[in-house]
Amino acid sequence: MTQLSAGAKFRQAVQEEHPLQVIGAINANHALLAKRAGYRAIYLSGGGVAAGSLGLPDLGISGLEDVLIDVRRITDVCDLPLLVDIDTGFGSSAFNVARTVRSLIKAGAGACHIEDQVGAKRCGHRPGKEIVSQAEMVDRVKAAVDARTDDNFVIMARTDALAVEGLDKAVERAVACVEAGADMIFPEAITSLEMYAQFKKAVKVPILANITEFGATPLFSVEELAGADVDIVLYPLSAFRAMNKAAENVYQAIRRDGHQKNVVDTMQTRAELYDRIDYHSFEQKLDALFAQNKAK
Repeated sequence: MTQLSAGAKFRQAVQEEHPLQVIGAINANHALLAKRAGYRAIYLSGGGVAAGSLGLPDLGISGLEDVLIDVRRITDVCDLPLLVDIDTGFGSSAFNVARTVRSLIKAGAGACHIEDQVGAKRCGHRPGKEIVSQAEMVDRVKAAVDARTDDNFVIMARTDALAVEGLDKAVERAVACVEAGADMIFPEAITSLEMYAQFKKAVKVPILANITEFGATPLFSVEELAGADVDIVLYPLSAFRAMNKAAENVYQAIRRDGHQKNVVDTMQTRAELYDRIDYHSFEQKLDALFAQNKAK
């Protein structure tokens, strides 16, 4: 039986679940938890890499290798197709974009999205964004598409133009990206269901809704987004935000109380952790090896 590539798996998931829920996984452990919960695809956020792995803001500071480290760790243990945020492509030229795409495929990712902000980018839900010309964004998409070593690897074009140039220009950019070869479209910081429907009618390829908390986009339900013909619903940092809040509460409680007794019931147990990472099967193999060595 021929094994599907990660890109083919991502495309299949989009076809078979409508809309496809894609959940953010900040690390390999969370990827396993997402799979256990029944998700068909997962996501690595550029903002998550910056804040989670580097402790830095999402302002174009992190680089390709920072992202690849987390991609490899996730794909090494989890076979769900991974969508990766590559910001503006990690470099100023088509060569940089091409290198990024080839490296992602080699690292086991199934899809990426590339955006039309300038190199000194910022979170898509923050004010003050600046975008490159439509022609430059089209060149980024063409470079990404031409660099694919797996034809099924998904190139998704993200546009931040809504907040800068308005809806009509944002839709125009999205159409131009599809004409340049983009497989899917990610219109960022959308504020109404009607806008999603307008994008989908214009681009005629799968579109993604970024349902991130505390941003410009309302927390639309799957049912509402399905009604707007959205194909993919992204929750980029939901678990990361919950994890951070829980960790902060534990740190404060232990420092304040001098013990962890009051927060133990908020923790994942040792047995639960071992179950989630399949600890015992590894340990059994180690025991068998020890027993074999003793028998010699």
